[in-house]
Amino acid sequence: MSSCSIFVYAICLYARLHQELEERGIRLKPHVWLSEEWFSPDGVPGFAIPFYLAHPRLMKLERKQMLEVEGGTDLECMRILRHEAGHALDTAFRLHFRRRWLELFGSFTQPYPDSYKPKPNSRSYVLHLGAWYAQAHPAEDFAETFAVWLTPGSRWRERYEGWPALHKLEYIDHLMKELVGVAPKNYLRSKVEPLSQVKRTLREHYRRKRQHYAFEWPAFYDRDLRRIFPQKPRHVWSPTAAGFLRRVRHELCQVVAEGTGVHPYTINHVLQDMIERCKQLKLKMTVPENHAKRQVMIMLTVQTMNVVHSGYYRIAV
Repeated sequence: MSSCSIFVYAICLYARLHQELEERGIRLKPHVWLSEEWFSPDGVPGFAIPFYLAHPRLMKLERKQMLEVEGGTDLECMRILRHEAGHALDTAFRLHFRRRWLELFGSFTQPYPDSYKPKPNSRSYVLHLGAWYAQAHPAEDFAETFAVWLTPGSRWRERYEGWPALHKLEYIDHLMKELVGVAPKNYLRSKVEPLSQVKRTLREHYRRKRQHYAFEWPAFYDRDLRRIFPQKPRHVWSPTAAGFLRRVRHELCQVVAEGTGVHPYTINHVLQDMIERCKQLKLKMTVPENHAKRQVMIMLTVQTMNVVHSGYYRIAV
């Protein structure tokens, strides 16, 4: 895909967002700019789009460094655009000052945490972006709920029937009808940390980003790894467990990321620890690959969820 087509692709998706807002009668066209990551600044009814979406070579670099391109597909990009539009709308109409907003979502002014501990079984929050992101902060809860409401064909009344989260969706439905044709109160068009002002090199950018998604988890893998890879190989030339895990690493990370919503880089960090332990224990492949892959996937999912419950570091959008 050429750089020109990438821009056309992004413009088309952005135009689709405007169309969705217009079809709902919402008089808001959030302005956007390129920066390091997706984010919507406080007080600005617009949002930043990450620089790597501007060129296919940058998207390739992002995938190489972080194992995924956030917003790199039509579906995922629209999910994030709707989420960011929720932040912009909240700012443009100053909705978080309303009493009912506070009652349903909580205080907008509470500090953003460095990490959050989601409750995967909670029905008080909608499910839109991964990692139960609505639970990160009241502002994210509103943005996620708005995104579900805005998504064409989401059938949110049926999907969330019986959930406490339905009250939030019904509030937004009522609120948006109230805002039909109303001009925003905040027209500020400033750009926070635009790419032209960022002085960090790509090397420094990715060093900081990887550090953000890394973690220190005192995991003990020995018992589970020995169960999956028994230490009595049938042949001296049996392949190593570490080599097997390296070979299926990408597939494992992608499957577990899709199932948990956790960033692939975080999952890869867990898997790397498992690989290092396999090397230290000198474990060998003594079972069929499909069986080993299935057992490792279960173990990796459990360890990833332990990371989530210890505090998941993903406050980005």
